Amino acid sequence: MRKAISGSGSVYGFSVPFEFDVHFTRGVWCVDNDLLARLLAAREPDRRHRLLVVIDEHVADAHPSLPARIAAYCAARPSTLELLSQPLIVPGGEAVKNGWTRCLGVLERINELGVDRQSFIVVIGGGAVLDMVSFAAAIAHRGVRVVRMPTTVLSQADSGIAVKNSVNLFGKKNFIGTFAPPFAVINDLDFLRSLDRRERIAGVSEAVKVALLRDPVFFAFLESYVAEIAVGDPDVMAHVVQRSAELHLAHICGNGDPFELGSARPLDFGHWAAHKLESMTAHRVRHGEAVAVGMALDLAYSVLKGFLPQTTCERILGLLEAVGLPLFDDALMERTSNGDYSIVSGLREFREHLGGDLHITLLRDIGASFEVTEMDDALVAEAIAAVARRALPHRLSVPIGTAAGAW
Repeated sequence: MRKAISGSGSVYGFSVPFEFDVHFTRGVWCVDNDLLARLLAAREPDRRHRLLVVIDEHVADAHPSLPARIAAYCAARPSTLELLSQPLIVPGGEAVKNGWTRCLGVLERINELGVDRQSFIVVIGGGAVLDMVSFAAAIAHRGVRVVRMPTTVLSQADSGIAVKNSVNLFGKKNFIGTFAPPFAVINDLDFLRSLDRRERIAGVSEAVKVALLRDPVFFAFLESYVAEIAVGDPDVMAHVVQRSAELHLAHICGNGDPFELGSARPLDFGHWAAHKLESMTAHRVRHGEAVAVGMALDLAYSVLKGFLPQTTCERILGLLEAVGLPLFDDALMERTSNGDYSIVSGLREFREHLGGDLHITLLRDIGASFEVTEMDDALVAEAIAAVARRALPHRLSVPIGTAAGAW
């Protein structure tokens, strides 16, 4: 498209369509499961596809036969798949995203093996590993194709299917990164069976979040099957993960701003506090847990502002608790030298991350979200105190205003 302006100048623009496959399966590396091979061959059926596989150390430990199964899978398809080396194993968890070290290690491997823009990086792991490896791939040769294989509830339900990638820098979560859609995402539900309870439960927070924002029927499902979710029933968890992924994808692909060129980020409900809490605790609090705490704060704030009925707030908090998610962490009570709650600085950092304008998603009801462009610091402090009192009524005396008294 070309549009002329003011005499001698012109503005040029173009659009580039993006699409990527998202599949759910079991036993993706079983020799008789041809899903991955079909996906790679769909666009270039006559090419022999070169693969670099990167595996989260936690996944490698839980599935010691995985490298051998990957090798056997590729060996069974010598005319279409070429495994460039033994899989590269990287540490799991948020620490893998802290700084450049691990990212540079992946870039060095890409360089050593001659991975090019027609090759594929297959990354198998939790959200942090997917973020870091996808970022390395995005900046190598201005973009190497990535197939993501998320292995946690959180990454299969949310982060692994997104178009974002990043690493943490300067003590700030996701400070550097790019928007780079994957070539494909394959969610192998069998990987969820090896998760410990804490990891499994933490990921459910993103499913609750997207249900609150977009689907009251899904929220009711979560309530109805909360006991099964709490114990990790595989059939129920499969539905939770798949429906959450569908809702996240509907937003990413249907809201007209997948690369977040504007400031609004409605799917970040509860995240301004979550990101700060993760940093404050050196990631002792996991992302999904931090999101649950962040949602509790924003729900309390919505009640204090008169936006959300307290009965609805209690219904939501009750679900989070019944699943096994935390609503409070001691770090919330930390204060700065001037007496302010330290967590509140997360609002400033969130504003900076959004590009200078603050857009915070709040609720009026389940399935009825809206945005505010400013937060009342005094009421944020009231919300912190209210959540603290609710969580610790037996040992905490926190001065709170009349509005919070009902808590």
